Amino acid sequence: MNWRSAKTIELLCALASLPVAQCGATPSAQQSDERQADKKTTPPAASKSAAKQNPVPKPPSADEELQESIDSAGNDRVALVRNLEAFLKKYPEAQQRGRIYRALVEACLQLRDSPRATDYAERIVALSPDDMSITLLAIQLLERSGDEAGLRRATSYASRVLEFIERGTEEKSPKISKEQWEAERNRDRTSVLLLRGRLYLKLHETAKSRADFETSYGLAPNAEAAEKLGEIAELNKELLSAIQEYARAFALGDGSAKGGVERRAIRQKLGNVWRLAHGTDDGLGEYILRTYDELNAATSGGHPVVARNSGVKDPFEFTLRRVGDGPALNLAGEKGKVLVVNFWATWCGPCRALEPIFERVAVGFGAEHDVVFLAADCDEDESLVGPFVAEMKPRTTVVFADGLDRVFAVNSFPTVLVIDRGGRIVYRAEGFGDDSFEDALTGAIRGALTGVEVGSGL
Repeated sequence: MNWRSAKTIELLCALASLPVAQCGATPSAQQSDERQADKKTTPPAASKSAAKQNPVPKPPSADEELQESIDSAGNDRVALVRNLEAFLKKYPEAQQRGRIYRALVEACLQLRDSPRATDYAERIVALSPDDMSITLLAIQLLERSGDEAGLRRATSYASRVLEFIERGTEEKSPKISKEQWEAERNRDRTSVLLLRGRLYLKLHETAKSRADFETSYGLAPNAEAAEKLGEIAELNKELLSAIQEYARAFALGDGSAKGGVERRAIRQKLGNVWRLAHGTDDGLGEYILRTYDELNAATSGGHPVVARNSGVKDPFEFTLRRVGDGPALNLAGEKGKVLVVNFWATWCGPCRALEPIFERVAVGFGAEHDVVFLAADCDEDESLVGPFVAEMKPRTTVVFADGLDRVFAVNSFPTVLVIDRGGRIVYRAEGFGDDSFEDALTGAIRGALTGVEVGSGL
């Protein structure tokens, strides 16, 4: 389809060579009348003499000003943006503003100025609602920005794109069959439904999100829709449904995050939810192979974890690496205190949901120096952790688990433990907590501080 295969942004570096339409620079009737009056009232000889002595420079036309804005910027994109914005401020209704907006989008993207690029992309959408290419770009930019108002505009644009596809207003190319044309339309619908489903998920409109992912998967089984359906099911504690969806995503994944779903991350999610449902990995391999046979896809394995603190059994003898800058954390210095540890991983959706609750509890004990809160990452691929932490900006101390999960037999995520002053586990919660989690965790910490064992939560 033309809109789908066209360039997302037209390169307008050669804008100067394009014919520029008139931008409202023609002389006004009043100016014309004034010139005629001058001709009538000024004696010809005196007029010629005055013109020779005091020639009046002709003001540049809008076309010439636009040309000068481009020429004076040269190869400096910052200058180009500044000059074009100044031109638009002077001529806000210029007929060429659509092309100028495109040039500004291109320059701002190259300058990595996403907010500006988004603004001008949306202006193009307002001018040309049927420009599906720029509409899709606007959606992607708004999705990246993350604010609620922008996400809602993006869902509206996505719905517009879906309507455009479903209307089928574009003529079928004679070079392809009707079946191929329909297949292309279905692929387009699949992609846009995935995009809108992600937007709804970020807006916490789970029912709409699930409907879009289900429709997308129904049109063409794909790993991303299956993964998202698995995440939704896991958050809703529908563990068997989550297992099924993650297994499909695993079977359909392509082994790398580039251009698709990373199978290794799906394998971790699938193993996690399987253990939450069954308490062991037994039977998981057979289930994966059965799903593999059903979907006729490939599988892949994970990477080994580097053993650290090998042989150490006392948690207060562990040394944990901090994520990012800072010295390693020697837990021997925290002996005699209460440890509250949240074991998590970047690929774990419920871990993201649990983190703000965990942090609220930590803030509540901010003045209590005998309680240490740790967020212990258990990722196999540690290169994922730094960017994740930079994005999420957790307020608790973030460390690598470095074998602490092994000592406490942590095999599913998230898992939250409270360890008393003597190193004993007095509270354990596995999986995303229910509404009572925050109160239960707070009570367990207070009990550990006073020496009263409260128990564990699930």
